[in-house]
Amino acid sequence: MCERDDLNRMESAKRHDWSVNRRQFAALGSMAALAACTPGSSGMASTASLTEGMVSIPTADGTMDAFFVRPSSGKHPAILTWPDIAGLRDAFKVMARRLAGQGYAVLVANQYYRSGKAPMFSDFADFQANDGFAKAGEMRKLLGPDAIMRDAKAAIGWLDAREEVDTAKGAGTNGYCMGGPFTVYTAAAVPARVRAAASLHGGGLVKPDDPQSPHKLLDETKAAYLFAIAENDDEKAPGDKTALREAAAAANVPAEVEVYPADHGWTVIDSPSYDQSAAERAWGRMSELYRKNL
Repeated sequence: MCERDDLNRMESAKRHDWSVNRRQFAALGSMAALAACTPGSSGMASTASLTEGMVSIPTADGTMDAFFVRPSSGKHPAILTWPDIAGLRDAFKVMARRLAGQGYAVLVANQYYRSGKAPMFSDFADFQANDGFAKAGEMRKLLGPDAIMRDAKAAIGWLDAREEVDTAKGAGTNGYCMGGPFTVYTAAAVPARVRAAASLHGGGLVKPDDPQSPHKLLDETKAAYLFAIAENDDEKAPGDKTALREAAAAANVPAEVEVYPADHGWTVIDSPSYDQSAAERAWGRMSELYRKNL
């Protein structure tokens, strides 16, 4: 899981230059636009433009605000995205646009909607500068497995009611940092719909003493998985990758479990640990997961 000490250590070690991330952010925004007018790596033809906007989704616990982006014509498989600890913000909109450009209808949830509307933080620098860990810690108390499963059912149900979504094809989900385990909860909540789940540097995937540990729920799902693990997360819990592989094998679900030579947060474009090369590899593996299963 994303921890304060980890980020302090990473920033000190890398002498992080936020101007570099701003340039990368702009470049990836251009990539998202380019993806919208070229053939997608999903194997489906992409449209020439995207349609997007903030939407409101009724849930059992209130109203979730979310960002919805999709090709401007046709029907497409749905993907539900769970952001990292800093929540729904521009960085995740950029990544969602890129995924939509590959031929998907992408919904990015505000997992903190019980506490307020997105964005809670404008970017990761804002999160770090404004006591983000303490604020997120309080908001996360409302996000147990049962709450996330209720939200997942509502979000997938909302997507399935949209004319832009191809319900004849499976739905996907991806999650970052604290959103990693949410992908398993989503697959367990709606097993008839979710066919592919990607956890990027997800935290809390293996909790041996918790009956709702994500790795113990794999046998309640019908999805194929990508578990992309950060090198420093693996150093803290080296047994997790083995537990995930064994749980997936026991559940008879396909799972790619790989430790990447990058630090926690490496796939998120405004993260202090963003690593473009490793992030692009993870993006490619996620794209292949969706191409094969959706």
